[in-house]
Amino acid sequence: MQWEIVIGLETHVQLSTRSKIFSRSSTKFGGVPNMQADLVDLALPGVLPVLNRSAVENAIKFGIAVEATISPQSIFTRKNYFYPDLPKGYQISQFENPVVQGGRIFFKMEKFGKSELVSVQLTRAHLEEDAGKSIHEDSQGTTSVDLNRAGIPLLEIVTEPNIRSATEAVAYAKSLHALVVWIGICDGNMQEGSFRCDVNISIRPFGKTTYNNRVEIKNLNSFRFIEEAIGYEVKRQIELMEDSGTVVQETRLYDPNKRETRAMRSKGNAQDYRYFPDPDLPPLLIEKRWIESIRESMPELPATMRERFVRDFGLSEYDSVILTQSKAMADYFEFLVLKVGSEQAKIAANWLIGDVLWMLNRENLDITETRVTAVQLAVLLQRLTDGTVSNKIAKEVFCTMWEVKSTRDRIAEEIIEGKKLKQISDPDTLEKVIDAVLIENVKLAVEVSSGKEKAFNALIGQAMKHTQGRANPARLRDILEKKITKN
Repeated sequence: MQWEIVIGLETHVQLSTRSKIFSRSSTKFGGVPNMQADLVDLALPGVLPVLNRSAVENAIKFGIAVEATISPQSIFTRKNYFYPDLPKGYQISQFENPVVQGGRIFFKMEKFGKSELVSVQLTRAHLEEDAGKSIHEDSQGTTSVDLNRAGIPLLEIVTEPNIRSATEAVAYAKSLHALVVWIGICDGNMQEGSFRCDVNISIRPFGKTTYNNRVEIKNLNSFRFIEEAIGYEVKRQIELMEDSGTVVQETRLYDPNKRETRAMRSKGNAQDYRYFPDPDLPPLLIEKRWIESIRESMPELPATMRERFVRDFGLSEYDSVILTQSKAMADYFEFLVLKVGSEQAKIAANWLIGDVLWMLNRENLDITETRVTAVQLAVLLQRLTDGTVSNKIAKEVFCTMWEVKSTRDRIAEEIIEGKKLKQISDPDTLEKVIDAVLIENVKLAVEVSSGKEKAFNALIGQAMKHTQGRANPARLRDILEKKITKN
């Protein structure tokens, strides 16, 4: 039997606010346990929550970015369940009328050898508070609770169940991650839990439209874990179904060491949480003029920037997609173009997509961790475009810049001078080189006179060898052509 995979993602995005969603406590990560939790976070009797305006503005920014509907009025509800790190015994969230409704995330995927534009439909994005953190390690058989995280503002972004593979799920998650960092609503630090995904997975025979029981895998905080967890869970469910078993609707955790999921608790439905409007919080009213003022303050979005790169710089759509995969990457590229000139935008794009990304991928680094800054690379590209060095020598200089430990030693011009790599363009010097090569390669010279292109290129290669790659290839070709014509 052929099985269709049905996947939906719920992504918890910690919003970049200085204080929590309903209290004045700090949101700074890594504080002394329980020292960033005030009376509201501790849920002491008589305290009242007050909504953080910045959290709402961040939610509106996201809604604008994904072209969603922003509710003019939304309400906060109480989601009731017991957990040791949830002091109130309920979580303040949104249910029936979330602040953001609908929207789409677009991204590129390779399908059958071609790059295609894919979109995932969003159901909603709603505001809620985070729970605290239960710590099971090093507690001598007990569980400790840190409430510093309790009340951190979250935007929970929920997709429709229209993702059909682990590869597509990861591509969506990466695109969503890049977007929330781009628009400045989240720092994107997955190790600190700023961006984590719950994955809902079920399977059904191809051709069926009804859904089977789903399994939710909680708190996946790396793209690799998302892919591995889906792979394991799909295999587990298929084996169960093909053995005439039943997939139980439950919440599971992923163990990255064993690369397997394990049962955590039964999975409830909406009615099990007994949602009802929070009487302590009035409805959230969002006027159109508030939305428009936020829209005007937002940075240029990736899709708009891609169109501009193609239109203004003559880049391919593929190049523009790579260059806008993150705000840091786009900023790096735009600085290069500013320094080398828009007419050299294609060269700048080629170097960033080629040499820089190759080095970053080799060492598993992000563009923010690059060893060669945009300022340093711009100087090298200027020396390449003005003919000081050849493309081959420029690549050699770039490798040297990357490998040296001291930032001071990454100055392209000093490396070129120190290693005597400056390109030879003087006509008299190059003519002497050509004369020497013709004398040493009489047979090739005869073949060139007969019009053989292969022999011509071989002579150019010999001339480059004579100058240790420093000769200007274009000048060499001109001089050799003139000598052949003269003869």
